[in-house]
Amino acid sequence: MRWKGRRQSDNIEDRRSQPQRRRARGIKGGIGTLVIVLGAMYFGVDPKIVLSLLGGGSASNVSVPAQSQEQQALAQFTAVVLADTEDVWHTLFRQQGRTYQEPKLVLFSDAVQSACGRGESAMGPFYCPGDNKIYIDLSFYRDLKRRHDAPGDFAQAYVIAHEVGHHVQTLLGISAKVQTAKKTLSQVEANKLSVKQELQADCFSGVWAHHTQRSKNVIEPGDIDEALNAASQIGDDRLQKQSRGYITPESFTHGSSAQRVEWFKRGYQSGDLNLCDTFSL
Repeated sequence: MRWKGRRQSDNIEDRRSQPQRRRARGIKGGIGTLVIVLGAMYFGVDPKIVLSLLGGGSASNVSVPAQSQEQQALAQFTAVVLADTEDVWHTLFRQQGRTYQEPKLVLFSDAVQSACGRGESAMGPFYCPGDNKIYIDLSFYRDLKRRHDAPGDFAQAYVIAHEVGHHVQTLLGISAKVQTAKKTLSQVEANKLSVKQELQADCFSGVWAHHTQRSKNVIEPGDIDEALNAASQIGDDRLQKQSRGYITPESFTHGSSAQRVEWFKRGYQSGDLNLCDTFSL
């Protein structure tokens, strides 16, 4: 991805220099816990581990190491991708007679406090609708390459665009409707609704890639393959197979590898927001 020397977003909130205490203060049930747990499941972290972390632990300050050149470059890359999402979504919202409200992106190390509760690095990136912020520990990019076998800068860009997709869902009122509907559903049916929401965010990330390429010509050979590989590597079926050796489709919350690839491709090939209606299926 051609990203160096391009505009960086001003909506970066850098908390990496802030030490955190490891003990959670207890996130109440509801959307806060749901968002954090779904963020964990997104990248294959056992929700039981996450809930344990949220429920308590030793109270010790965490020191923050000095930022390396690699970390600085990753922060700049993240700011460029966020700027690209701002440009695309401002245009698409304007075409619909709407006003796009830009999210903040918080860089953190080890742990962070959000309006949705406490987040840990092991959970991976997540979006909190309570404060309209995206949270990323840059060490995740290393995990994406090593743990999920999804290297490449466009794989990283896909993940950022996916989280921005959740912000778009919040602005369009989709997220609120999903949360309301889940209250009346069984766990299995609620999971199916979560899958639809996540696949739509994948489609939105594809829409972003389409319009960014058309307006800025930043995609290099192999970039889309990197995004498709990342989408495939973090499908529920693949993650479940890796973690426990078998698959339970009724517990999927983000979609299978094939579904995630399909919906990113649909958004990328069409660039049409209206073709990302996963809820009609």
